[in-house]
Amino acid sequence: MLKIDLEKGLVAIQTGDAERTIPIGSPEAFELISRPGCAAAGTASMSQLQLDGAPHHPVAGRRDAHPYIEIRPHNRAAIEAHEVSDLISLVEGSSTAPEVVEQVRSMICPGERVMVILDSNHSRDHVRSELEAYGPLVSEGSYIVATDGIMGDLVNAPRSQPDWGWNNPRVAAEEFLGAHPEFEDAPPVFPFNEGALNHRVTYWPGAWLRRK
Repeated sequence: MLKIDLEKGLVAIQTGDAERTIPIGSPEAFELISRPGCAAAGTASMSQLQLDGAPHHPVAGRRDAHPYIEIRPHNRAAIEAHEVSDLISLVEGSSTAPEVVEQVRSMICPGERVMVILDSNHSRDHVRSELEAYGPLVSEGSYIVATDGIMGDLVNAPRSQPDWGWNNPRVAAEEFLGAHPEFEDAPPVFPFNEGALNHRVTYWPGAWLRRK
């Protein structure tokens, strides 16, 4: 079982009766992060640079699995030329297609700790489908994150759509939580707070769904 303490920056890994605690940024913290979305894969490279340190190995070592509906040739070339490219696996196809989900699932080795970040099509129906498809892959104590729920607060803003009030990732996450008691809404706590702010200012409201 995996327990994440974002306030202290620690991950507790429990195996049987034994428990050990490691820093959240250490190579052992997460072995696979799946992130459907990212048009140019800048975040794929950024997340690996932030969490770098794990040796790439078919069984051990942190990796990113990124399903894309289309991988543009110039983007693929840039990703493959990057210094952390051996830690990034690109999967071309719809993130909700059964064959794509199964390909991501096949990359997970027994006992690996998995986190999923959803950042592709942000419609309610698509995000709900992604939550249903990738939720079972998430390790106990880890997260599936439905990004950009701020859409619901941007109706009538420039370049917004009239249906964003209900057609957004936050609504999908709320519906998913209602149907899956094994998950809970557990946003990260402030590592420190020197001001009067008592709520999070974020593009990702309601995004952090933790598997119990």
